[in-house]
Amino acid sequence: MTQQATAQIGVTGLAVMGRNLARNLARNGFTVAVHNRSPERTRSLVAEHGDEGTFVPSESLADFVGSLERPRAVIVMVKAGAPTDAVIDELVPLLEEGDIVVDAGNAHFADTRRREETLREHGLHFVGTGVSGGEEGALLGPSIMPGGSAESYQKLGPMFEKIAAQVDGVPCCQHVGPDGAGHFVKMVHNGIEYADMQLIAEAYDLLRAGLGATPAEIAEIFREWNTGELESFLIEITADVLAHTDAATGKAFVDVVLDQAEQKGTGRWTVQIALDLGIPITGIAEATFARSLSGHAGQREAARRTFGDAGEKWQVEDRDAFVEDVRRALLASKIVAYAQGFDQIRAGSREYHWDIDLGGTATIWRGGCIIRARFLDRIREAYDSQPELPTLLVAPYFAEAVSDGVPSWRRVVADSARAGVPTPAFSSSLAYFDALRAERLPAALIQGLRDNFGAHTYHRIDREGAFHTLWATADRSEVAG
Repeated sequence: MTQQATAQIGVTGLAVMGRNLARNLARNGFTVAVHNRSPERTRSLVAEHGDEGTFVPSESLADFVGSLERPRAVIVMVKAGAPTDAVIDELVPLLEEGDIVVDAGNAHFADTRRREETLREHGLHFVGTGVSGGEEGALLGPSIMPGGSAESYQKLGPMFEKIAAQVDGVPCCQHVGPDGAGHFVKMVHNGIEYADMQLIAEAYDLLRAGLGATPAEIAEIFREWNTGELESFLIEITADVLAHTDAATGKAFVDVVLDQAEQKGTGRWTVQIALDLGIPITGIAEATFARSLSGHAGQREAARRTFGDAGEKWQVEDRDAFVEDVRRALLASKIVAYAQGFDQIRAGSREYHWDIDLGGTATIWRGGCIIRARFLDRIREAYDSQPELPTLLVAPYFAEAVSDGVPSWRRVVADSARAGVPTPAFSSSLAYFDALRAERLPAALIQGLRDNFGAHTYHRIDREGAFHTLWATADRSEVAG
């Protein structure tokens, strides 16, 4: 029996994220069609949460589509990759011109661009949408990053903006740009998240090694930091995790967790695409590699047996000064990570002609998402006042914060190197900062070497054009390249 078309939006795929997103929509007054390949999930959603709003359940995809008002809007919440393609292939024959398919999973933006082009040929709108905030955010208010056409946002925007997190009365949602722009921005968000977590972990490691402090004591330091410039969701939950005691052993929770960090791929994608775009995102890359290294247990054990502890004994003389040094180094390194991420968004926007509003992106990230932080307001202000800002690092607020932190940053990196405490994200962020501000880099020698072995040519500082030195000749004369 065909459903009456009463639902304003539909969700197919009712695992935790899809289920919570459907509940969020219903709680905010929208009539929501719900469907899952396994009907039991649809029934349990309605049975357990039917009093939260109006759900229209369907057991077949045809009935699900039939229950939607025109133009239809369908949110697909299934595993990225082949499962998403399979659902889209089933949906397309059931839809009509002008209908909208939303992929709110963690899809690769290149897949989103492909799907958008294919569905456009059928007269359909495909909207790749980044959703950040995890299970809780999906239910209570996520950060939402929709791509796709401006026309599709006319229908989706009012609904998405209502269910998104709100900061100062402003929804953490806006139209990011066409085709894959939404998933691209979500990818970079996750890359920054990788860097942010690695930097926090390195700060914890430094405090533990330098102070001999317990995780609970370090939790208090993070709680204090969360009242200042470092205030953010990740700093807040770091204090919670470090303060937690394992019920089974009575030990600090962090000490019973295997030290091998996993990843789902978005950080890796961010690094791969940055290489394609020629954007140095060193902090994000080192954070991604650090996760990979942590998982190579056999190599780590072999190196530990061979080399042992190569560092010097670390004795911090002034506890408060050391804690402040780590705080300043963490802030400076975090600023570098965000600056590199926004550089990548700008480069992607130019490459794919998306015209992404960088200040608007910072606005989307102020609430709901994992990297929400106090200084996102400052990022928004920086790009709103100077849209062509060459790098976030030179915006007045961030330039002052980084400049103030440089002495601390250098002490922390130097001390950690002497003590044998690995700080790949801190160290690479400082190296990036130094390289960015250097008057002259050793790249001139690299280019000379390339010309020597491969005749790749070089440019001179004193005249225009490309040149090549005839290295094999006696006089090593120079010719135009």
